[in-house]
Amino acid sequence: MLMPKRVKYRKQMRGRMKGKAQRGVDVSFGDYGLKSLECGYLTARQIEAARRAIVHELKRRGKVWIRVFPDKPYTKRAAETRMGKGKGSVDHWVAVIRPGRILFEVGGTDEESALKALLRARYKLGFRTKVISKELVGEGS
Repeated sequence: MLMPKRVKYRKQMRGRMKGKAQRGVDVSFGDYGLKSLECGYLTARQIEAARRAIVHELKRRGKVWIRVFPDKPYTKRAAETRMGKGKGSVDHWVAVIRPGRILFEVGGTDEESALKALLRARYKLGFRTKVISKELVGEGS
């Protein structure tokens, strides 16, 4: 499971997820990428499930790049606990995703299998995404 080795502060506030992604919006390493279309939290479990789906579909051909990292602690209070008594303990780790962010990249394989793998990974995530290629991104700008 992905999580930071150590952090300066154990708990963080949730914050707001407004605006578009500033960084990580281009396909840099591979030939095809999975791009986010909505805001949301991506948990470490979802990242791992999507990664395993991609690797399973590619059958050890090609390479996969994970472009997000869950570095935000998500706290949760224990079930049936009364209000007060402070903030809950860290339950899991999430990555804050904004529209336009590239989540995964695939390279070193043919187009059909790369698209199939990324489409399979879409089902593991909690928000809308689309598959893009390096050639399509280059034409638009």
